[in-house]
Amino acid sequence: MIQLIVGNKGTGKTIRLIDYINGAVETSKGSVVCVEKGSNLRFNLTNKARLINVDTYGVASFDELYAFVSGLCASNYDITDLCIDGTLKIGGKDMEALVHFLDRLSVLAEESNVKMLLTVSCDAAELPEGIQHVANII
Repeated sequence: MIQLIVGNKGTGKTIRLIDYINGAVETSKGSVVCVEKGSNLRFNLTNKARLINVDTYGVASFDELYAFVSGLCASNYDITDLCIDGTLKIGGKDMEALVHFLDRLSVLAEESNVKMLLTVSCDAAELPEGIQHVANII
């Protein structure tokens, strides 16, 4: 299952993500992972969550992000929740590429039984219609 927290900059997306991650760590029987560009969340997340800075691994497109997330799921069967903060900062502003990424990611989430929550910095009206078929917008 994929969920998106959508909104313009300053609307509280990251705060909602932090609350979700810290809550998921308390209830998860496995690993909770957060992927972000940079290391802005390091002081806000419990140390029980795994925080990964994609800049360390040179991830700079939606295809690379998909490959990175696939590798995480393949290497750790204990991941129950995987979050991505700043999805457009990592993958780029191409909305059609975002739809394709989410389509592929939804299959991965279902097959690996991982809940995925992503933040997307844009107005909900800017999202293409195809996104609603692969992700829940919250």
